[in-house]
Amino acid sequence: MKIITVLGARPQFIKAAMVSEKLAAIDSFSEVIIHTGQHFDQNMSDIFFNEMGLPKPDYNLNINQMSHGQMTAKMMEKIEPILMDEKPNGVLVYGDTNSTLAGSLTAAKLHMPVFHVEAGLRSYNRGMPEEINRILTDQVSDILFCPTDAAVKNLQNEGFGDKPVAIEKVGDVMQDAALLFAKKAAAPAGVNVPGEFILATLHRAENTDDPERLANIVAALNEIHTTKMPVVLPLHPRTRAAVERNGLKLNVHLIDPVGYFEMVWLLDHCRLVLTDSGGVQKEAYFFSKPCVTMRDQTEWVELIEAGVNVLAGANLGNILKAVSLCETRAVISGDLYGGGRAAEAVINALIK
Repeated sequence: MKIITVLGARPQFIKAAMVSEKLAAIDSFSEVIIHTGQHFDQNMSDIFFNEMGLPKPDYNLNINQMSHGQMTAKMMEKIEPILMDEKPNGVLVYGDTNSTLAGSLTAAKLHMPVFHVEAGLRSYNRGMPEEINRILTDQVSDILFCPTDAAVKNLQNEGFGDKPVAIEKVGDVMQDAALLFAKKAAAPAGVNVPGEFILATLHRAENTDDPERLANIVAALNEIHTTKMPVVLPLHPRTRAAVERNGLKLNVHLIDPVGYFEMVWLLDHCRLVLTDSGGVQKEAYFFSKPCVTMRDQTEWVELIEAGVNVLAGANLGNILKAVSLCETRAVISGDLYGGGRAAEAVINALIK
């Protein structure tokens, strides 16, 4: 059984490393990897293949730095002849990026089964390109691998229970990776990380492409760094450009983008997490750290309900208030994401 896996962004590399390892151990499966090139920076892409043992891509499309429509169309144009030539038994996609949508739509139009890992997530904010990507990908998928009960419920509410598809609650493969690679974590080389610090990430388009939201977040990060606790921010290349373009200045502890093991070290050693990333929200929970999310909605509603994550939007006062709250909040322990057995569940479902 030949599986084609379509990847393009950091979280997808991490998730795929867990599943690809188990696919490789089964003689009846073979995997062909297409890397769209959506993350083109060395520290945002190739380093994950080197660090995590993920097989090198069989195809690298080098598609990046375009508008959403251009990027998705170009990916579909390049993916289609590969699928026609390889003739896989199914196409495996992860998450909610343009690469996810391009892989799933191309496969569906060629009448090839689509397997979606991290299906059923909803923020109910269609202003996010990721929301459009995940909704459309779910609609053309044949097996929907859901990380949580909330994701399963979302699909059932949308009528998927009456469609000829399989809905499988498997847990979150990101937790598999966090548990496996925590022992290999290492501090970022050549970086003087403060003794106690807040880890921040900032990259989502809804924040970086909106000058007012970006200015408010930058002001909040600067004030927290000055008055509360040092803020360590691995700066995404696109965010750096947006900050400069808007004439803003980040007065925090800036470092270059880091590899996964270095990110795990930062998560493990920080006091709390301040982010607009969906994946980092979960990773904070994996390492028992409270999290402030700089978005108006989140697809990871169970973290809000468990009291370990606070939505602050891009409002300066709300971000400062949420950080003060989380500084004293104890993280509730529990097993919301499968306990590190999600990749095995995905493989078992594919075999079935």
